[in-house]
Amino acid sequence: MTRTKVEICGIDTSKLPLLKHEQMKELFKRLQAGEHVVKDELVMGNLRLVLSLVQRFAYRGEQADDLFQVGCIGLIKSIDNFDLKHNVRFSTYAVPMIIGEIKRHLRDHHSVRVSRSLRDIAYKAMKAKEQFITEHLQEPTLDDLSKMIEVPVEDILLSLDAIQDPVSLQEPIFSDGGDAIYMMDQLCDNDVSEEQWVTFFTVKESFQNLDTRQKTILSKRIYSGATQTEIAMDLGLSQAQISRLEKSALSTIQSQLNPKE
Repeated sequence: MTRTKVEICGIDTSKLPLLKHEQMKELFKRLQAGEHVVKDELVMGNLRLVLSLVQRFAYRGEQADDLFQVGCIGLIKSIDNFDLKHNVRFSTYAVPMIIGEIKRHLRDHHSVRVSRSLRDIAYKAMKAKEQFITEHLQEPTLDDLSKMIEVPVEDILLSLDAIQDPVSLQEPIFSDGGDAIYMMDQLCDNDVSEEQWVTFFTVKESFQNLDTRQKTILSKRIYSGATQTEIAMDLGLSQAQISRLEKSALSTIQSQLNPKE
């Protein structure tokens, strides 16, 4: 099967090697025995992993090259800290570290700057949450966190919300092999009903089907508040003609809203 060539950071991703599990174990044995020259081979053999994780953040507005480089930093840290005694595959160990590195980069370089004080509160709250779960084997409430770090509940909520990464409305959140479900599919407008939205788009589409004079007349009548006489003078028509054109346009739109069975 032919692999598609993709250039990222000057690397042809179609030529990246893919190491098998046994090859990885052997390279790590050599690395941890002091044979540091194999580190480059481990990095190159796992760049595909970094690339696959970078694609998860495709909707964040960051250059893929930049995220790839940040992901590589996470990969190198993973290689430096991995120990075969963990008894897990390297990818299992590396994935959260690479994702964490990318998320830190996005958080620290976000266009909406979060104050240092808010970040500090958020990190304290997250650390307290981990401690609470370890000690009590259950999720803490906001009141629990507030007592632990001595910060009002409102400030904890604000800080945790501030450090969240923005999510694109076009970001897929679920796919079972068919059509993906996107974030915008899960949103609703409590102020405007679905029926009102359907009516809006039906009217908009019907308006586009009108001829130029009908569009002009309705626009002047609805948006400018002009009288039929004023419009007649502008268009060089009689008031009776404007009236007939207006009624015809409204009738066309009405027929689209209430089609005959």
